[in-house]
Formats: sequence, structure tokens, C-alpha cells
Amino acid sequence: MKMWELSIKRPVTTLMVTLVVIILGIISLTRLNVDLLPDIKLPIAVVSTQYSGAGPREVEEMVTKTIEGSMATVGNVDSINSISSEGNSLVILQFIQGTDMDFATLEMREKLDMIGGFLPDGVSKPMVLKLDPNMMPIMSFGVSLQGKDIAQVKAWVEDVLEPRLQRVDGVASVNVTGGDQREIKVVVDPDKLAAKGLSMYQVVEVLRMENINLPGGIITDGQYDLSVRSTGEFKTLEEIRNISIASQIGGFFRLGDIARVEDGVKESHQYSMINGQDSLSVSIQKESNANTVSVARKVNKELESIKDANKDLDIHTIVDQSVYIEDSISNVASNAVIGGILAIIILFVFLKNLRPTLVIASAIPISIIATFILVYFSGITLNMVSLGGLALGVGMLVDNAIVVLDNIFRMRQEGKDRIEAAEKGSGQVAMAITASTLTTICVFLPIIFIQGITKEIFKELALTVTFSLLASLIVALTLVPMLCSKLLTGKSFHKKNVVLDKINKGYKKVLQWALSHRAIMILIIVAAFGGSVLMLPRVGTEFFPSADQGQINVSINMPRGTTHSETVKIIEQVENLAGDIPEVETVYATTGGDLLSDYTGASGDRGSVTLVLKPLEEMTRSVGEIGDEIRAKVKEIPGCNIEVDTGDSLFGSISLGLWPVQIDITGDDLEVLETISDDITGIVEQVDGTRDVSSSITEGVPELRVVLDRNKAAQYGINMALVSSAVQSELQGVVATRYKVDGTELDVRVQVPDEESLSIDDLSDILIASPLGTVVPLGDIAKLEYDRGPVQIDRSNQARVARVTAALGDRPLGDVMKDIQERLADYKMPSGYSIDYTGEYETMKEAFGDLALALALGVVLVYMVMASQFESLLHPFIIMFTVPLAFTGGFIGLLSSGTALSVPALIGMIVLAGVVVNNGIVMVDYINILRAEGMDRDEAILKAGPVRLRPILMTTMTTVLGLVPLALGIGEGAELQLPLAVTVIGGLSFATVLTLLVVPVIYTLFDDLVQKFRKKPSSA
Repeated sequence: MKMWELSIKRPVTTLMVTLVVIILGIISLTRLNVDLLPDIKLPIAVVSTQYSGAGPREVEEMVTKTIEGSMATVGNVDSINSISSEGNSLVILQFIQGTDMDFATLEMREKLDMIGGFLPDGVSKPMVLKLDPNMMPIMSFGVSLQGKDIAQVKAWVEDVLEPRLQRVDGVASVNVTGGDQREIKVVVDPDKLAAKGLSMYQVVEVLRMENINLPGGIITDGQYDLSVRSTGEFKTLEEIRNISIASQIGGFFRLGDIARVEDGVKESHQYSMINGQDSLSVSIQKESNANTVSVARKVNKELESIKDANKDLDIHTIVDQSVYIEDSISNVASNAVIGGILAIIILFVFLKNLRPTLVIASAIPISIIATFILVYFSGITLNMVSLGGLALGVGMLVDNAIVVLDNIFRMRQEGKDRIEAAEKGSGQVAMAITASTLTTICVFLPIIFIQGITKEIFKELALTVTFSLLASLIVALTLVPMLCSKLLTGKSFHKKNVVLDKINKGYKKVLQWALSHRAIMILIIVAAFGGSVLMLPRVGTEFFPSADQGQINVSINMPRGTTHSETVKIIEQVENLAGDIPEVETVYATTGGDLLSDYTGASGDRGSVTLVLKPLEEMTRSVGEIGDEIRAKVKEIPGCNIEVDTGDSLFGSISLGLWPVQIDITGDDLEVLETISDDITGIVEQVDGTRDVSSSITEGVPELRVVLDRNKAAQYGINMALVSSAVQSELQGVVATRYKVDGTELDVRVQVPDEESLSIDDLSDILIASPLGTVVPLGDIAKLEYDRGPVQIDRSNQARVARVTAALGDRPLGDVMKDIQERLADYKMPSGYSIDYTGEYETMKEAFGDLALALALGVVLVYMVMASQFESLLHPFIIMFTVPLAFTGGFIGLLSSGTALSVPALIGMIVLAGVVVNNGIVMVDYINILRAEGMDRDEAILKAGPVRLRPILMTTMTTVLGLVPLALGIGEGAELQLPLAVTVIGGLSFATVLTLLVVPVIYTLFDDLVQKFRKKPSSA
């Protein structure tokens, strides 16, 4: 017994099974995690190594190259990039997609252990880290306490707030920025130090040697073994003051006689302001497997509890990703609901009967609820992509039910009773709708061959659409026949739809004309497809559409070596300019670096200003327009490079710094690379649509080098280590040891008084303590030389590179890159130097290539499914003519809406390849049924066309109207779904109009051809 027959005969069982599905679906929905995007595993790892005091060239030669050579032997490595900066080496490995990163990082550590002996002395142990989007903070907020200064606020945050937030389930780390950091200062008087024949080096060494606890072993006392421990850790500051230091000219002196020991604060280049007020910033990172929205809710709940207990506490939210995520998810969900309502309205307009409309209306929510069960057990989160798949499927969910209902409804109109109509009507179209569903599903199978981020993201869309369509097919073959057998009673279904009757008659006349003028129809098809090919270059290309996330980041880059105080002055100017913009709600300013600054080191000549905008409904301008205003204002600030990032890409957090325009110049000589990068920077700046163009080779850091005369130094027993230590101690102080107080360890820093800070002229007078018992001025054994070294040295696949990068304006990425490539084609590169176009453009090309392959495979699979259904190689080929028509309509939709061809738009093309053939399947299947019953070919076509017109129009319009809310791009996060919706709407609408005429015409042409070949053997 077939499933539709069983559902009709066992209506109570069908109803109970439906209720079970609803209950399980609701439970599954409540347990689904909510996030912005799918969980994306990036195959990227970094090796961070510290080499204090070494310049970029030394770091590159002695550390980076050695590590790169070792990492090149790790399995599955796709590319190796590195950054060598002062005192730091960062090697970035990108692996082939799908690599087990836990195993890969383990292998990396093994390789690093093998080269430990080849690294120079003083290098820290290389640290291996996996990079993923979870590194980005999910929340950050400013904290202040009424009546408390910033130092008191920091103490309270570290003692109270931070531990409580750290205990929240799902929180990985709590980072506190800003405020003063306490330390013990030993401020040495240089004059007294020189008079007593002492050096800074001696002071540091005495502090290190005195502040220790060491085990001495075991001693027996009668029947007990006693542990012997030498305890010398400092208990009070007075103990530090009373330390004795032996002078090399004779005698002992107390540290307190030559230095001031005090409890102070560490010199800091940190700057943190919120809306012009000193602040303490707290950021939250979640665990890698935790859910963003869930963790943010728990943190906010804990903050409310803390605020209830501390009435003087003021917390100002800077960033809360969960707000944008929830708004985006809610917007997609509401668009899906609106689309479903529009689809139901269309059904009522066509059927003009409430009961069959209610049957279809019930199929939508039940199919969606059933989908949630499959989504839950497959481990998918409720995110923009998975919900977008549901929103895409809302219109298609009713396609199967519409075809079944329409056939049952027609048979009731022909006089069959409700049971017979339900059974025969369902059975007649069961194979057709099954094939239609399979053609839509099978186009997603080739996504398994896609690589990179594209696969990670759209795998969930494919699964969601597949689950929803399978659910809708089962509903259409069980619940819909059962409800029709119960609800399609009375005589209401005998009412004539006057408008539809007129459309049917008009369509029949046009179809008769088309069959009589087949050559003209073929010309129309060729012209339509040819026109789409010609219009394709006018459709711009981009990786992903821009998205308004309500935030603008302004990066301030001062000339290298600029003092921190000068940087702060520029930051304050940017703050004042941004504060005057009415759409700006919060201005958060800080000094620091980018995502990798924790590993490359932050600099006092870099800063950033984050502008949090008002809610979208309160905005009168787009984030791009506001960004343009800020760019115009900051141009008036001289002496710095300011970049404005409107945070357009939803995938900025997962691209880890990839620029839309990124040009790699490969070569050996840094000076030649600098010349070429300057030339290319000037060329790129002239291309319309580029912004914030810059080169990775910037003006070098000014240096004053201490060049030791080794022969003279050797006469005093002095080496470079003693000189370096003495210079460092005099200029910035040295952390000699740690002092424990109240359960906290504080740095003990030996330094000269701030007011005694040395000038360049005084540097030669620094005294170097010789092991031979003398004190020698630095100027007697060394000379000072001015120089300007590179800020950093970038390498790609073990070769030096200079990178020219740029952001985009109001032009698509593909158009901008085309202009850049045309201009650089005439640029004469020196021998041994080459250009590569990388960054987001390279990722876009790879994604487009993968999706084109998936599309081609999808089309082949669609043909195979239809061939299996029709048991014919010819009929599926006839229906496949609708696919190029769909692509033509898709391009028209993109062009008319001003939308660029992007990854979501290409996904829309793939969806079209599976959806657009459904109308042809329904029509050709019924033509074949009529011909099998003995009807003439043209007569069968003229009957099948009008009969199938209503379900074709209903399924097309429900799908199109279901996507209209997404195509309007209204609300948070709607930009991601817009290109997909526009492509499907344009392609399906255009193809449907022509399918109603093209498929019958192509059917007759191939039928004539078959008949002609069949007659040839008999005539012979």
C-alpha cells in the first residue's frame, strides 16, 4: 500500500504522527544554539617567537628563516607567510581545508623541538597557536565606579568583576585594558651611583640574587626528617632598602643610600577612553565550542547581578555581538514568515476556496517544524545561513503540496468523489513531485567538492534546504491527501475562477501560435541567452556582499617612532570629529595594534577609534555614507595615515586581515621592493573605487645604534652583553625580580628618575661596570650611529614580499581589480621580481571556480535524476533547455537591481538549476500520460499546458513571493541573503514565462526528429 493511500485510510494515525513531529520539532527548536554564522574551522596556525633586542633583519635571518624551513616539512601545508619585526617572529601556516588541526599543531611542535639548537641564545621557546574566529571578543564594555579613580576601579575589576565573569559557563578569558599597573620602583640616583663606583648592572644582579627561596635538602633530627629551605624573599620594602651592595672601589653601601624604593605604577602607553572619559575596558572571549548568544546572555545576566550589588557601578557596552546576531536572525525569521503569508495569499487568489488553502497553509509550518528535528540531530546551529535556507525553502515547501492539491482539486471538479480524487490525484503526480524534489536536492551534492570558507558556510544551507524539501515531500504525500479527503466536501470547489479561465484561454492561444511558429520561438531563446552572455560583463563581481554591522573602526598610524603622547593628541582629534556625527552613539578610543598585536607586539605610534552607531531604525544614512564623511574630516589632520573601515564584510572576522585588494610583490632586495611598492601604490590610488591604499614597506623606525669597539672593550673585560644591559637599565629600566604582596606578584623595576632621563648627548656618559673593577664611560668604548631600519619584513613561501593593500569604495571588487591589472600590465618589473594578486580577490576566484564546478556537476545530476524518472534520455534533455533561460533571468535580476555577482548569487544559480526544471517535469510528465492514453501529440500538449498552468503559476509565485522580503534587503544582516533571493526571483520568473512556451516547442522538435530517424530504416 502506497503512503498516500495509507494516510487516507488511516487518518487518525496520520494525525497522531503529525502531532508527534510537531512536539519533537518544538523541543528541537528550543534546544538549537543561535549564532551569526556556522562554526567555521580555519586551517591556520601561527608560530610566535620572541627575540628581545633584535632588529627585523636579524629576526628574519636568525629566527624566521630557520622556523620557515622546519615548517615547510609539516604535512598538508598550503602556504607559509611570516612577519619579522623588532624582537618578534611570526610564522603563519595555512593548511589544506579539512586538515586535522590538532594533529597538525602537534606535528609543528615536534618539528620545532628538532631545531631548538639552531636558534640563537636569548630566543624564547616558539609558541604554536591555532587561529580561528573565536579569538575575537564577543563582548567588550567600559567600567567605572562613581567616586573612584581609575586605579581603584582597576583593583576592583581585577579582584571582583573579572573572577565572577571568568566563572560564567562558556567564557574562555576576560581581558582588562587601561588603568595603571602597580609595580615596585627602585629609582637610582646616577650621581650617587657613580660616586660610589657602582653600576646599574650590579644593582639588578644583587636584587636578583637576594630575592630567592631555594630548597637545601633533608636533615635528620631524631626521629624526624626535616626539609631544609633557604628563605630570602623580600617581605617588606624596608628589606629592599637595607640590601648591601659591594663597590668595586671598596666598601659596602645600602641600596637605600643610592636609590629610592617606592610602591608606584608602571609606565604605560595604554590609552582607553569612552565618550571622552577615562575608562577601563573589559573584553570577553568565549570558548571555541560555546555559543555566542548563549554566553553573551549569561554574561549580561551576571553583570546585572553585579550591578544590583554595586549601585555605584557604571557599565557602558561597546560591542555585544549577540545583539547583532539576534537582530539578524529575527529579521531573517520574520522575512520567512512574511514570505509564507504571501504564498498562502497567492494560493487563495488562485483557488478562491478557503479549505484547500488551509490544507496548504498547514503544510508550511509542519514542514518547517519537521525540518528543525533534522537540523537539531545534525548538529547545525540556528544562524544566518541555516535560517536563510529555510527562508529560501518557504516558497518551495508548498510546491509539492500545491501540485498534489491542484490535481486532487481538478479531479473533484471533474466529478470524482473525495476519496477517489485524493488517491488518484496523489498517485498521478507522486513520481513527478518526487523527481522535482530530488532535482532540487541533488544540485547541492557537489558542494562536497568545494573548498575553503565557501564550503564551511554553505554546507549548512544545503543541508537545511535538503531537510526542508524532504519534509515537504513527505507532508505532500501523506498529510495533504488525508486532509483533502476530509475537507474537500460540498460544492464550493465547483466554483469557476473567471480570471484564471481567461488566462488559460489566452495561454492556449499563445501556445497554439508558438507551436505554429517554432522557428521564431527558437530565435527568441537564442537571443535571450545571447543577450545574457553580453550583459554578463556589466554585472560586477565581489566575494560577499557588504553588511552594515553598525560599527566603524578608524585606525591611526603615526610615523614610526612617534611618541605615545603625540599619538594620543591625534586620537583625541579623531574622537572630537567623530563625536559631532549625529548617528554615532559611542566613541571608544585606545592605543594598540590589530588582531595579531598580541603576538607581534603593540606600538605607541598606533591607535584606533571605534564608533558604535545608533540602531538601524534610528539611522538616516548608511554606514558607508558615514564612513565617507569621516574620511573627509580626517583628511584635514596632517602628519599621519588614517584608515576608515566600515566593517562591511560579514566575514571580516574569519578572513584574518585579508584585504579586498592585495598585491604581493616578491623579490630579494628590500630597497627594490620598496621602490616597486611605492610605484604600485601610486597606480592603485588612481583607480576609481579604491580607498586607504598603503604599502607594507613603510618609513623605517629611526634608530640610534651603539657600535662597540671590541678591541677597546676587551681591554676592560667588557662585552656586548654588559653594554646592552647597561644601556637598557639606564634608558627604560630593568625588571630585576618579583615582589609578593597580598597574594599578588609585582615587578621590581630598577630605573633612573624620570626627570633624569638621558638625552642623546648624555648617552655617551653612561657608565659601564667592568669585571676588572673599573667603571668606563660608554663613549670610550663605543660610538653612536644614526640609522633607519625596516619596521617589519614580510615573507611568503620563504621569499620576501612587499604588500600593497586597499579597501573598496562603491565599486565591485572584480571591476576594481580589472582596472588595476590593466594598468599594471604595462609596468616593467625588474628581473627576479614578480606580482601576485592575492587577498580577498584570490579567495573570490577560488570560490567562483569551485562553485562553477559544483554548478556543472549539479546540472549533470539533475539530468540523471530526470532520465531515471522518465526512463528516457530525450525528455530530460528537452527540459534542460530551461536552465540557460533561468541563468539569463538571474543575470537580468542582478543587473536590474544593481547587485554584483557574489558567492550567494552563485549559490542562487545552483538553486535555480534544481528548481527551474520542476515546471518542465510537471508539464512533460502530464503530456506523456495523455499520449499514453492515446491522445495525439499536439492535442496532448494543448491540453497539458492549460491544465498544468495553474500549479506552475502557483508554485512559481509562492517561491518568488516567499523570497521577496529577502530580496528587499531590509533589516539587520539581510545583505547576505539579498543576492541569492534576487537571482532566484529573476531566474525563476523569466524561465517560467518562457518554459510555458519553450518546453512544448522543444518537445515537438525533438519528437519530430525521433520520428524522422524511426522512419529511415523502414524506407530503406
